[in-house]
Amino acid sequence: MAGWMWLRCVLGPHLQRIHRSPEQSRTDGRAGRRGWSYQPRTLEKHTDSILGWASALWSLSYYSSPLLLCYLYRKGYICSSKLVPVSQYLGTVLVCLLGVACLRGWGRWKNLEYLQFISILEATKKNHTPENKKRVRCYDFDFSYWPFDFSWTEVNNPKLSKAGVSLLKPEPRLRGAADSVLNSVRTLPCQIISFLVAHSFGRRMLYPGSVGLLQKAMRPMLQQGQARLIEEFDGQRNKLVACDGNEIDTMFVDRRRDGGETGQTLVICCEGNAGFYEVGCMNTPLEGGYSVLGWNHPGFGGSTGVPFPQNEANAMDVVIQFAIHRLGFQLSDIVIYAWSIGGFTASWAVMSYPEIQSLVLDASFDDLLPLALKVMPDSWRPLVQYTVRQYMNLNNAEQLLKYQGPVLLIRRTRDEIITTTGPEDVMSNRGNDLLLKLLQFRYPKIMTDEGIRVVRQWLGSFNHLEEASVYSGYEVDDDWCVSVLQSYQAERDVLFPWSVGEDMTLEGRRQLALFLARKYMRNFETTHCTPLPASEFHSPWRL
Repeated sequence: MAGWMWLRCVLGPHLQRIHRSPEQSRTDGRAGRRGWSYQPRTLEKHTDSILGWASALWSLSYYSSPLLLCYLYRKGYICSSKLVPVSQYLGTVLVCLLGVACLRGWGRWKNLEYLQFISILEATKKNHTPENKKRVRCYDFDFSYWPFDFSWTEVNNPKLSKAGVSLLKPEPRLRGAADSVLNSVRTLPCQIISFLVAHSFGRRMLYPGSVGLLQKAMRPMLQQGQARLIEEFDGQRNKLVACDGNEIDTMFVDRRRDGGETGQTLVICCEGNAGFYEVGCMNTPLEGGYSVLGWNHPGFGGSTGVPFPQNEANAMDVVIQFAIHRLGFQLSDIVIYAWSIGGFTASWAVMSYPEIQSLVLDASFDDLLPLALKVMPDSWRPLVQYTVRQYMNLNNAEQLLKYQGPVLLIRRTRDEIITTTGPEDVMSNRGNDLLLKLLQFRYPKIMTDEGIRVVRQWLGSFNHLEEASVYSGYEVDDDWCVSVLQSYQAERDVLFPWSVGEDMTLEGRRQLALFLARKYMRNFETTHCTPLPASEFHSPWRL
């Protein structure tokens, strides 16, 4: 029995923190669930440090392996006479590391806190009862060992899981059969290079948060943020299994018991390309009193997989299914809130679940391609176009146009990330293009050339004073605009696009264009990465 327990300690997860249970907090009269960091014994501490350095060196070697292999090849080290001694050295190192891992297990075995934790974890794996779940949630440990709480296959046909959820695909160019075969042969080198680029540095440039070394550097900050969510907001961590088998790390804060109206609404947060729910945009709706569900991209934090568009959509889908079937929210009670690149999964969610209450996009863009072309050499243009469309087609605007519900866009006027020239040129912000595409689709008779011109003039404003100046310069009558739109809606009650403005004067269309632009977009005078204050988080406009 003792030997079996020692083996479990050897193979067990790394324990970081112990949270005070809610019942214990109420008994002690404490407002929160303030916990404490796990304190390993001396032997466990030192052996864990050695294994940690070994893991970091392995990660560094992995990412630098192409350069390292080229260097070794040029020096003549890649030959049988050289590889045999190297393999012997590596074997010796692996045996030593195995011995270190066994010593770490011994140190854990001598620690009563770790023994209690590993016993609870094993009991939860064998019997996944609510009581065991509650007990295991009092520990922060390696998420790969966490028992899963919800699977996509629980509410869907498992036979459909291999294909994944549906995505909008770029329209293929029409060619003859012979021409198509010749073109495939001609473009084969480009296709191979594109695949290698997308699956090597391309994906990591697009989603730097998936790089292991960055996550190791951010680990203390992420652990602190997670402890805050659990201990101050009584957050519940859950592991979801998507249809592609990826495990998704989520955090849910339930405010429905607080009695407030906002607490009955669930805000699902979609983070940026280096964002994690522990320290990301989840804090904004939390401060506003909403119930909040945060999740990490595949390959981020405790989530597994890689953040390609299909995997991203699969993860978003299981998060929504979890909110409906396990947390008990209706689609009409769910708001999707996204920051930056999270706009892709957010727009996919409202396209696929049109009954969702509303959508808030902060510092997001219409299409990835213009931003990718900005950072890559001009000579790479054909390769970049093919790679983006084939492997990283983040077509936010195209997905957004499929949604009929309320939308709010938040534009950062000093954004340095989603501008195609620089932060000083507010007109190059791709959020402008997202707004124009949305308005042109929903109100095509208003957004004629003149309507687009006045909206662009309004978009050129850097602050609220300039906005107000443009708005008052065209003498926009808000009451008249509302009455015109309400009258059209009452008479027809049709889906977008609307034909309102068809028989209207030029002045009337200008007023409506500016009115709608101001309702669909709000400016926030800051840079891309500044956290959005709760005071700037508003429900989208409804007619």
